[in-house]
Amino acid sequence: MNIHEYQAKELLAKFGIAVPAGHAALNAEEAVAAARQLPGPLYVVKAQIHAGGRGKGKFAELPADAKGGVRLAKSIEEVEANAREMLGNTLVTIQTGAAGKQVNRLYITDGVDIAKEYYLSMLVDRKSGRIAMIVSTEGGMDIETVAHDTPEKITTIVIDPATGFMPHHGRSVAFALKLSGDLAKAAQKLSAQLYEAFKALDCAMIEINPLVETMDGRLLVLDAKMSFDSNALYRHPDVEALRDETEEDPMEIEASKHDLAYIKLDGDIGCMVNGAGLAMATMDIIKLNGAFPANFLDVGGGASKEKVTAAFKIILSDPAVKGILVNIFGGIMRCDIIAEGIVAAAKDVNLSVPLVVRLEGTNVQLGKDILANSGLPIIPADDLGDAAKKIVAEVKQAA
Repeated sequence: MNIHEYQAKELLAKFGIAVPAGHAALNAEEAVAAARQLPGPLYVVKAQIHAGGRGKGKFAELPADAKGGVRLAKSIEEVEANAREMLGNTLVTIQTGAAGKQVNRLYITDGVDIAKEYYLSMLVDRKSGRIAMIVSTEGGMDIETVAHDTPEKITTIVIDPATGFMPHHGRSVAFALKLSGDLAKAAQKLSAQLYEAFKALDCAMIEINPLVETMDGRLLVLDAKMSFDSNALYRHPDVEALRDETEEDPMEIEASKHDLAYIKLDGDIGCMVNGAGLAMATMDIIKLNGAFPANFLDVGGGASKEKVTAAFKIILSDPAVKGILVNIFGGIMRCDIIAEGIVAAAKDVNLSVPLVVRLEGTNVQLGKDILANSGLPIIPADDLGDAAKKIVAEVKQAA
């Protein structure tokens, strides 16, 4: 689960981490009220969307030379003008894709005199299975370019869970950032605080970009992004309450209500599979046959008829779907349960696209019989290769 920048900063502040003063706003009037609570005379008006690259982003509805999603304002009047221009418009960044995201809220913060920008993040390193800190002296809007062109400027510090964060980790961070004196001490303290927050909140990632050195010699978190392990949210109802469903795909929201692993993709062949590995293989073989999957959907190993029905309806609710491939290996999952769910959902939504089903495993013949006797135009397949060829051929023929 992701949250907005202003929410991330509020959480980090609870761990003693220094952030500039700021307030969220849902409309221009609130933006003005937020600015009046800040000392000024420089303000920053920041679009709040779940995507990076806001500073270099462009608003789809505004002229090409219009400012992006992070703007400086030298007066409260400029804050209001920027707020009216940004709210309700679609911000397109390198991370949103061409569709962009509508800006529904802003964050008005105090301006900061910046001497130097750094990059500092913390995530779970899948290679080592440990929490790692990623550090660079080259913070700011071009960090992706730095990672691509000059990876030697990025340092990774892995933390052993047996010992947790130790003083030498903080010193390594300060050394990597080329800091000394009081700034080095501040970096060590900040690193320890971030580690504490990461562990306490069951984070998947904390990204500080930029972490800035101010002209008066302080370290401030100027921008923050946080995401959380969704499986641990039951331990953090306060964090779960920060979820902004307007930033998420409606179909993914519906899938989460039924405990389905669903991700919307750009293709036109819907997939329903049990098991993440089998789902990945199914998507690969669809591409191998010259088409593209419309989604990743794993119904899990022990899904009920109702869960399967919900999954099928979610796939069919996507207008991009021109055909559906169901690929089930029944171990814990019984093929007859899958078949009953498919039939129930197809009848309920008035199936109008080709449907290919490959079943194998527990109660496979019973499942095939249920499909064959359903009266629906379901195309059976003998194996995964056969299923992929059939659904791709059906979709191309229908086009």
